[in-house]
Amino acid sequence: MRITNNSYNIYFRCLNLVILLLITSCGVEKFIPEDERLYTGATLSMSSDTTIVNKDLLKNELEQVLMPEPNSKFLGMYVGLYYYYKNQKKHPGFINKWLYKNLGEEPVYQSDVEPHEVRDLLVNRLENRGFFYSTSGSQVNEKDKEASVDYTVNITSPYTMATYQLDSIPSPFYQEVKTSLEETPFKEGMRFDLGNFELERQRIERQLKLKGYFNFNNQFLIFEADTNRYKNKRYDLYLSLKSHVPNKALIPYKIAKVNVYSNYELNQDSLQIQTTRYNEKNYLEEQPFFKPKYLDPFILIKEGEFYHPEKSRNTARRLSSIGSYKYVNIQYKELDTLENDNLGLLQADIYLSPLNKRSLRTELQAVSKSNNFAGPALGVTYTNRNLFGGGESFSVGAKVGYEKQIASGSSSSLSSTQLGLETELLVPRMVFPIKFDNDYFEYAIPKTKIGFGIDYLNRTQLYALLSGNAKYGYVWNANRYVTHEINPVTITYTQLTNTTPEFEQILDDNPYLRESFEQEFIAGLTYSFTYNGMVDAANTHQFYFNTTFDMAGNIISLFGKEQEPGQPESFLGLEYAQYAKLDVDFHYHFNFGKEQKIATRLFAGYGLPYGNSNVLPFVKQYYAGGPYSVRAFRIRSLGPGTFQQETDNDDIYFDQSGNIRLEANIEYRFPIVSFLKGALFVDAGNIWNSKSNEILPGGTFSSNFYKELGMGAGVGARVDVQGFVIRFDFATPFHDPSLPEGERYNFDVNDTIFNFAIGYPF
Repeated sequence: MRITNNSYNIYFRCLNLVILLLITSCGVEKFIPEDERLYTGATLSMSSDTTIVNKDLLKNELEQVLMPEPNSKFLGMYVGLYYYYKNQKKHPGFINKWLYKNLGEEPVYQSDVEPHEVRDLLVNRLENRGFFYSTSGSQVNEKDKEASVDYTVNITSPYTMATYQLDSIPSPFYQEVKTSLEETPFKEGMRFDLGNFELERQRIERQLKLKGYFNFNNQFLIFEADTNRYKNKRYDLYLSLKSHVPNKALIPYKIAKVNVYSNYELNQDSLQIQTTRYNEKNYLEEQPFFKPKYLDPFILIKEGEFYHPEKSRNTARRLSSIGSYKYVNIQYKELDTLENDNLGLLQADIYLSPLNKRSLRTELQAVSKSNNFAGPALGVTYTNRNLFGGGESFSVGAKVGYEKQIASGSSSSLSSTQLGLETELLVPRMVFPIKFDNDYFEYAIPKTKIGFGIDYLNRTQLYALLSGNAKYGYVWNANRYVTHEINPVTITYTQLTNTTPEFEQILDDNPYLRESFEQEFIAGLTYSFTYNGMVDAANTHQFYFNTTFDMAGNIISLFGKEQEPGQPESFLGLEYAQYAKLDVDFHYHFNFGKEQKIATRLFAGYGLPYGNSNVLPFVKQYYAGGPYSVRAFRIRSLGPGTFQQETDNDDIYFDQSGNIRLEANIEYRFPIVSFLKGALFVDAGNIWNSKSNEILPGGTFSSNFYKELGMGAGVGARVDVQGFVIRFDFATPFHDPSLPEGERYNFDVNDTIFNFAIGYPF
C-alpha cells in the first residue's frame, strides 16, 4: 500500500540520520594519542630470478601473513574506529554505546606491528612451498598520525620432484598403498609443497577407508625428501609409515553383525526388546513401529561386506530423509579376533530415535496484502508421521480466512472469505507399477506424493470461485544439490459462480479474461529441476537454479468432444485447457564481510496456449508487482507491457496478467543488530502477452521490451529469528512503463509502497 506523508517523513529522517553518522565519523586523527600512529596497512612486492607458476595465488597466500589487519573503512571513513573513541568518554551516551557495540573497532597502532615477525612468516611460507633460501625485507613509512609498512620478498627458484616412491611399508599393506598411488596427482617436476603433501596423505586415507581399513589414520604416514642425488634443486620423495603404528590400523575390517534399533529411546528396557531377523539384519524394538521390509532399503550397510564410510554416511542421510526420525546415530564396535588374524570384525549398531508420531499445529495469522486486502486467517494441520508403519507421512489441513480491502472509493467495501481443505500423503518409496532395484537411486530413494485439496473463495460484489486439485508424483534428491520432482498426474477444476453484474461487465469488456475463467478443467503433468548451492552457507559464491515445465491437455484431448463447430472441446462436459509453460529461476549470492551479501535473481517464464485454448487459464498466468516481485508496484498492478488503466479502481486488477514474464532483482543485505537485518534493493520486471489484445493496448511483447520494464528501489528491515523471517520493505518506482515515453523516469517518494511479507524475496 502507498505510504503516508508521516511515513515519508520518518523514512527520510532515518536516511538523514545515516548520512549524519557517516559525516561525523570522518576525522579520527584528533583522538590518536601523541605517542602513537594509526596503522593503515601494508603492501607486498615480489621479485624472483625464475618464472613463478600461479604467481597471483602465491601472492594472495603471502598477503595473508601481513598482520595485523588495519582498521576498516567505509566510503573512506573510519566509522568503527570513530565510535570506539566516542565510547571512551566518561559519559558517551546511549546512542554512542549502541553504535560502538554494533560498529566499533579497537584501534590498530604502529606499536602493534612487528615487521620482523612478519618477515619470518613470509620466508617460512615460501619454504613450505618449496622456495628455499628466499629472503624478505621491510620498510616502515611514517607520517604525522599514520604509519604503513612495505614488505619485499626475493624468491629463489623452487625445488622440484624427480621421483615419488614407497619406502618401509610392510606387506600386504604395502600393496594396498601402492594401488592407491596409481591415482596420485603427483607428477615429475612438481614443486615441493607441504600443503600438497597433506592433501596426498588425506587422499590415501580415504582410499584405504573405502577398502575397509577402519582404524587407519593419515597421521601414520610420513613424507621424506632426499636431495643428495641432485645438484639442481631436485628431490626424491619417499612415503613411509611412522614407527609403532598399531597392527589394527593395517588390517581391513568386515561387518559381522548389523543391529537396527528402529524405535530407540535412552531409557528403554533392554529386556523387553524383541528381535526380528530380516535380510541379514537384526531389527530390535520394544513394540512394532517401523516394518523391517520398508526400512531395510534405506540401509546400505550389509553383513559380510567390508567397512565402507560412504555407505555409512549414505545410510544415515537416507534414514534422516524418511521424515519419521529426529536422530540417526550409527556406531561401530570392534569384535574380538585372534591376534594373528589379518581381518578385523565390526558390529554396526544403528540407533533411530523417532519423532512424535502425531502432531497438531494451529496457526493464527494476521494477513496484510499488497492488493489492499487485510484480515485474520486460522489454519489447523494434523500430521501422522508413520501412518501404516512404513514411514508414511499423512497430513490434513483446514484453513479459514477473512480479508477486507482497506482502500478508498468504490472498492472500499470489498471483502473476501476463503475456506480450504488440503490433504497430502508422502510415502518414502516409489509406488509405481514397475519395481525398481533398491540400488538404482544411489543417493536417495524417491518419495511418492499424493495430494488432494479443495478451496472456496468468495469475493463480495464480484464472484465466488470453487476449485479442487489432485496430484500424484515423485520427488527425489539426485545428490546433495540436485532435486527432481515430477507429477505425471495433476488435475485442477475451477468453477466461477455467483458473479455480480459489476464483475460480468468486467468479463464482457475483456473476452480474454472471460475465456481464462471458462476453462474449468486442467489435467496434465509438471516437472521441476532444482540445483541448490545455497546449502553451502559458508561459501563466498552461492548459486541456485530452478526450471519448471508444466504441460496440460494433451492426453485429455484424445477423449475430448466438440460441442459446437468452432467451439472448444470438452471432457465430461467441462471445457479443458491445453498449454505448455516453462519457468527459469536463477539466483546468485555473493557473501562478504560479516553477515553481508549481495543477492541477485533472474526470472523468465513463458506460457504457450494451443489446441483447445487461446489463452492460459487465469490461475496459470503470470503477474508482476508485490512483495516477492517488483516491490515498488502493487501486486498484479504492473503491466502487461505499457498498458495503463483508465481508472484507479482496484476492481479490475484481474487484467494485470500475461503469458510472458521477465524479472531481475539485486539486493544488498547487512546486519543491523542481533536478529534485525537491513537491505537495499533494486527490482526490475514486467509481464506481456504474446498475442495482441485490443482491451490491453501496449501489452504485447516486442523487441523493445527492455524499455517497458517497471523499475523500483528501496530499503528494508527483516526480523530473522533462526531462519523465520518477517520482512518489511519500502520501495519507490523510478521507471513506470504505463506512463508516456519520455515521462517514465520519475522518482517520487509519494509513490512509495510498503510491503509486509514472510521470508526473503529470493
